[in-house]
Amino acid sequence: MPNDLARRLEPIVADAVSSVGFELDALEVQQAGRRKLVKVTVDSDDGVEVGKLEHANRAVSAALDDHDHLIAGSYELEVTSPGLSRPLTTQRHWRRARFRLVRITPKDGKEYVGRVGHAGENSVRVLVDARIRDVSYQSVAKAVVEIEFKQPRTEELKQLEADEADVIEAAKTAGQRHTGGKKKEDPK
Repeated sequence: MPNDLARRLEPIVADAVSSVGFELDALEVQQAGRRKLVKVTVDSDDGVEVGKLEHANRAVSAALDDHDHLIAGSYELEVTSPGLSRPLTTQRHWRRARFRLVRITPKDGKEYVGRVGHAGENSVRVLVDARIRDVSYQSVAKAVVEIEFKQPRTEELKQLEADEADVIEAAKTAGQRHTGGKKKEDPK
């Protein structure tokens, strides 16, 4: 069964792609006639260059060859990047979309477009109509990057950078207040 096979192959493929500097974004195994189609989607915070995809392809191919008993037959390997049409579903997707324009469809309310700022653990900061919104990941039904043909306005980027600095500083301050330990007394 391909889904069971994908689960067994996932740690092997994840190790192979991490060895060349990528993270495994998705792994699918489909039956294609007598062969299996192994689709590997990789990503990184620095993006995915075509030349590096070739390295990932070779690394995954070698790892699968070392574990050919799991596939039990011939297969076709496809290693690719997620592309712009991939929905933003995890924190790392939002983090990688920093400063990008995104179309957001909330579970409740109207769809809107905003520019992505700081992606926190439970929510992302988004600039919408010159105002920063804190958008909970759980409140989003769908979000995809919008294609832009011009550079973002400098003012928008500065506003998002300033907001991110404020968020980080607030987190540091909250961490200092909630250390849970006692202060050491100065020895005399």
